[in-house]
Amino acid sequence: MTPPFDLVIRGGTVATAADVFACDVGIRDGKIAALGTGLAPAPREIDATGLYVLPGGIDPHVHLAQPSGESITMADGFESGTLSALFGGNTTIMPFCLQEKGHSLRAALGAYHALAEGQCYTDVSFHLIVSDPAPAVLGQELPALVADGYTSFKVFMTYEGLRLNDAEILGVMDTARRTGALVMVHCENEDAIRYLIGRHEAAGDVAPRAHATTRPVAAEREATHRAMSLAEIVDVPVVIVHVSNGPAIEEIRRARARGRKVVSETCPQYVMLTAGDLDGMDWEGAKFVCSPPPRDAAAQAECWTGIEDGTFDLFSSDHCPFRYDDPEGKLNPKGAVNFRHIPNGIPGVETRLPILFSEGVVKGRIDLQRFVALTATNPARIYGLSAKGSIAIGLDADIALWDPAAKRTIRHADLHDGADYSPYEGVEVTGWPVTVLLGGHVMIEGGRLVGGKGAGRHRARALSSLTHRTAESVAS
Repeated sequence: MTPPFDLVIRGGTVATAADVFACDVGIRDGKIAALGTGLAPAPREIDATGLYVLPGGIDPHVHLAQPSGESITMADGFESGTLSALFGGNTTIMPFCLQEKGHSLRAALGAYHALAEGQCYTDVSFHLIVSDPAPAVLGQELPALVADGYTSFKVFMTYEGLRLNDAEILGVMDTARRTGALVMVHCENEDAIRYLIGRHEAAGDVAPRAHATTRPVAAEREATHRAMSLAEIVDVPVVIVHVSNGPAIEEIRRARARGRKVVSETCPQYVMLTAGDLDGMDWEGAKFVCSPPPRDAAAQAECWTGIEDGTFDLFSSDHCPFRYDDPEGKLNPKGAVNFRHIPNGIPGVETRLPILFSEGVVKGRIDLQRFVALTATNPARIYGLSAKGSIAIGLDADIALWDPAAKRTIRHADLHDGADYSPYEGVEVTGWPVTVLLGGHVMIEGGRLVGGKGAGRHRARALSSLTHRTAESVAS
């Protein structure tokens, strides 16, 4: 007689975004098949006594193998990036496929899929970065790609070569309105930043600390307001990514009070780091260069309030890894003498969940249900990953077993990304994922890798829960 389950997880405490309860989990054919007690025996069983049984993390904002400028190389491709994500309790990550100017998105996707093929330890699902919104891209490529399951676009208001002007952003948003896609916006005022960079360079102030003072809160706040205003003009929802401070948070709250659909995201760097970290000796402040930059203790507190009160929907890593001591990384020949040429981004995909669990759940800032919502359920709902994000019958058996009492000190030597440092070196955390399943297959067991490279695959997505009705009404 065929057993009813391939695997049963017994004795754990299951948590969803809505509830926490003692329950066994039966898995069959890669899906969650039963929740209950006294489930029938299975060929493989896992004792989860004393552990939390959580949906695998979904990191909705990750950069891997992305073109980063002449002679600059990102530290992680899909192999090391997804392995690091897996060890951090994640089962799906969402990297960005970058359209370079003058090139088609379809061609960029083909090349990006080739880099990922056979290399992934987690599932992946790609966002699209639109840097060249030519008529053919807006009228043909993007609608076809949305139909193929690439249902989110990112646009930049900063970085020369990537940023779009307001008219171009409106064009992308209008395509999103017609197709039901979701637009993500990096909100910083590039003209203000370039003006401030000029002033700093004229004064000879070019150390890494100047990165923070050339990207002030006002530049982010203004751009956040402008991005939401553009979305209001076109009447589309919008995702404001990596929010770092209270004034930008207040802009989001005001837009929501006007009835606008605004998704907001923050990251570990904005609750763990400050601008003071950029002032390290011997240029080590370069390790902390990211955009928007870390702010101050008051901004950290404002971000925690946003996490606690529901203003933030997403807690992502914005993992964007570069090696520090490397001529193709942070200390490239130009970056080693001028902050303007230090690659923007820090590693963090493996430490995202432990940091939020320790600083949030363990310290009583948020409950376990909110942790699950921020890190798995909301990303699945917002980005159309309908088979993921919770512990429920019929969903993918993407599960992380957490030891809530495990104490660890973060050391890059113990992590699995391709960078040569962690911005959170020496941070002590309580709680760590010890066993991780992807589609019912055990990938990490007792802290050891037991699954193989290539187990993860790309997942096409449905339309976001925020946009599908809009797309239907436009189509009618």
